Amino acid sequence: LFQKDRGTKAICMIGEIGGTAEDEAAYYIKKNVTKPVIGFIAGQTAPPGRRMGHAGAIISGGQGTAEEKMKVMRRCGIKVVKSPADLGKTIAKVL
Repeated sequence: LFQKDRGTKAICMIGEIGGTAEDEAAYYIKKNVTKPVIGFIAGQTAPPGRRMGHAGAIISGGQGTAEEKMKVMRRCGIKVVKSPADLGKTIAKVL
């Protein structure tokens, strides 16, 4: 959707700990998106195994951690920021 929109110059991806949706999105982006993508994963300081706001946000066995998700995103060409406060200036830099 964003890739085909002529008015979209960059994409901002916000994810969270737990699950695999962010990894799947990153692999999709690597294969199908040519626009710059900036990403952030919420929950970077969450302790392993602790259930957060809902059932999907749980880290187990090292899978679904913020660090693992950020590694996948970086490998897929996404510019990852450590703080949401850095999103605006990072988007401005890539444009």
